[in-house]
Amino acid sequence: MAVCARLCGVGPARGCRRRGAAREQRRGGAGDSEPDTDTDPEEAGGGGGGAATEEDEEVAERIEGGRPAPHPCEAGRAPLSLLELPPELLVQIFGSLPGTDLPSLARVCTTFRRILRTDTIWRRRCREEYGVCENLRKLEITGVSCRDVYAKRINPRVKSGRFMKILPDYEHMEYRDVYTCLLHRYRHILGLWQPDIGPYGGLLNVVVDGLFIIGWMYLPPHDPHVDDPMRFKPLFRIHLMERKCATVECMYGHKGPHNGHIQIVKKDEFSTKCNQTDHHRMSGGRQEEFRTWLREEWGRTLEDIFHEHMQELILMKFIYTSQYDNCLTYRRIYLPPSSPDDLIKPGLFKGTYGSHGLEIVMLSFHGKKAKGTKITGDPNIPAGQQTVEIDLAHPLQLPDIENLHDFSELSRVVLEVQEQIHREEQEKELQEEEDNRSQQAASQPAANPGGGEGAEGEETAAGAEGTTQDKAPASHPFVLPMGVISRNEDYPRTCRICFYGTGLIAGHGFTSPERTPGVFVLFDDDRFGFIWLELKSFSLYCRIKVSFQNAEAPSREAFDEMLKNIQSLAT
Repeated sequence: MAVCARLCGVGPARGCRRRGAAREQRRGGAGDSEPDTDTDPEEAGGGGGGAATEEDEEVAERIEGGRPAPHPCEAGRAPLSLLELPPELLVQIFGSLPGTDLPSLARVCTTFRRILRTDTIWRRRCREEYGVCENLRKLEITGVSCRDVYAKRINPRVKSGRFMKILPDYEHMEYRDVYTCLLHRYRHILGLWQPDIGPYGGLLNVVVDGLFIIGWMYLPPHDPHVDDPMRFKPLFRIHLMERKCATVECMYGHKGPHNGHIQIVKKDEFSTKCNQTDHHRMSGGRQEEFRTWLREEWGRTLEDIFHEHMQELILMKFIYTSQYDNCLTYRRIYLPPSSPDDLIKPGLFKGTYGSHGLEIVMLSFHGKKAKGTKITGDPNIPAGQQTVEIDLAHPLQLPDIENLHDFSELSRVVLEVQEQIHREEQEKELQEEEDNRSQQAASQPAANPGGGEGAEGEETAAGAEGTTQDKAPASHPFVLPMGVISRNEDYPRTCRICFYGTGLIAGHGFTSPERTPGVFVLFDDDRFGFIWLELKSFSLYCRIKVSFQNAEAPSREAFDEMLKNIQSLAT
C-alpha cells in the first residue's frame, strides 16, 4: 500500500506537499488525492453519492486526469507518478489487473476509486476471468444468451401464445455489480461436482452462462445408445434481479424457476435447498410424476420395459431420488490429469451396465495401472467405487477370430495371465523378504542377481507394453464370444489392443464385493470395452465430448485425494 501511495504521489514521498498545495490552489483546497480509509471491498470503483457539483467536478477531473497542471518547464519530462498518466491509460492498466486486486487499489486514493468506477474495467474482468461476453446495454426482452429457452425458463402462468421471459432489469445494472455480487461471490462453486444421492451419484457442471451462473446436471443418453450425446437439464441458476442482490432460483420440476438457496458448507462442498417444493408436484400426483420422470430418464414407458427386474430397479431409483426434492449436497470432482505416456487421453466416459442402464465412468492412469471410477452408480456398485482396473503391464494376445467365438478359449487365455500375475506377486514378496533378511551382505553379491531379474522382468513388461503400444495403431478383428451378453450390439468389430483387467461385482446393497478377471478392449481413442468373464457380459464405453471448465486438478496429489474421498464416502 505504501509503495502504491508513493507511486501516485500520496504519503511521505518528496514533493507531496508541493503537489498537494498545487491541488488546493486548483480545487480550492479539496485535497483530492488523500488516502482513503474505507475498507469495503465491494466498493472498488463505488462510493456514496454526492452533490451534483461534486459529480460534475469528478467528471471534469476524470477528463483532466485528476492531477495538477504540469509546470511549463516540466512539460517535456516523463511522468513521475501514476496520477500524471492520462485517465484512459489508467483504465487500461487497471483493467489488466485481477479483479481481486481492484478493491485494494481503490483504497489507495479517491482518484483511483473514481477511475475504478469506469464500467469498461469491470466488463473486461468479467470477460477475461469468467467469459462473460454479453453487453448489458444491448440486451432486449428476448433475454441473455443462455444455452436455450429452457435455461431461462418461460413463465408458465402466461396462457397466451406469446410468452414472456422472466429477466432482470439490465438497463440500470453495471458490470461492477455483476463481478462483485455474482461472479466473484459464487466463484467457488464453478466446476464439476458429484451430488450425494446415495448409490446413484451424478455429474453437475456449474458454469457462467451469459449473465447467469447455472448448475447443469449431465445425464447419459437413453439406454443403450451409448454413442449419443449427453443430455442435460438445469437444477438451479443464480443471477442479479437487482443491483447488489443475487437471486438463487431452483429449476427443478415443471413449473418454472422458484425460490432456492445455496450454502457453501466448506471448501470443495456446497449444498442447495428448494424453498418451494410444491413447484415440483404435478396435478396428476405421483403417477404422473413417475411417467414424466420415466420418459425423461429412460425415453420410454413402463409398458415398454418387459424385464421385471429392470422395472423394479427403475421404480426403486425414482422413489429414492425424488425424495430429495433438489435439496442436495455436492462434492467437487476433478478431471484426471493426462500424461504423454497414457494409453489414451483420460477423461469421462459413458458405459453400459446391463439392467442399470448407462452410467458415467472416469478413466484415469496411474503408472502401469488404469482405473475406471464410477461417477454415477447403482444399488450393486455405488457411485465412487472403482468399477474396473486395467493392468497395462500385461497385454493379452486374443485367439484368432475363428477361435474367439469360443468363450472357453478366451477364458483360458485370461486365466493363464491371472496365474502369471499371482506368481509374479508371490516372487516379489519372497524377494522383498529375502532382501530384508540379507541386508547389506545380500544387497551386493546376492541381491544383484535378484535385482537383475527384477529389472529384467520390469524391462520385459515394459518392453511388452512398449511393443504393444507401438503396434497400437494396427487394428485387429474383434468379435464377442458366444454367450457374452451385450446391451449394444453395434460395437466396433476391430480393436487396437487388449489388456488383462479386473471388474468389481457385488450383490444388491454392495454386499459381498469382489474383483473378478476380465478383458479390457481398446477400440480407438474414444471407445473401449470390458468383458466380465464371470458375468458373461460386455460393457461398451464412449467418451463424453464436452469441454468442462474449471475442472482441472491443481495437482496429481489433489486428484488422488479426491478419488480416495469419493470412494470412502461410497463405502
